Amino acid sequence: MKAFDEFVETIAALRAPGGCPWDIKQTHESLKKHLIEESNEVLEAIDSGDDENLCEELGDVLLQVVLHAQIAAEEGRFTIEDVCRTVNDKMIRRHPHVFGDVVIESDEDQLRLWEEIKKQEKKK
Repeated sequence: MKAFDEFVETIAALRAPGGCPWDIKQTHESLKKHLIEESNEVLEAIDSGDDENLCEELGDVLLQVVLHAQIAAEEGRFTIEDVCRTVNDKMIRRHPHVFGDVVIESDEDQLRLWEEIKKQEKKK
């Protein structure tokens, strides 16, 4: 998605030499409070029913995710592509009724299946 790629490039530029001093000095630890704050603002936007505000607040949460991934990429740990691939793979694994041949009857069946798969993954 072009907009997402452009956003990732913007965050990389903000953290690059000559970028924004505030963004450059951020760490995973220093950003923790912002992730919590932005997540709470998403909840408030949902409660208010304000779609424009919800869109903005979801963007702020996305900013936190991309910042964390950029910091990790700079440290050679992982990239935003790794984050996307990991969550996509997880969603496919945990939805075998959509991407495989498992049959479920209800959303409760799906929740049980999700938890079973999650337990199996954690054992590895």
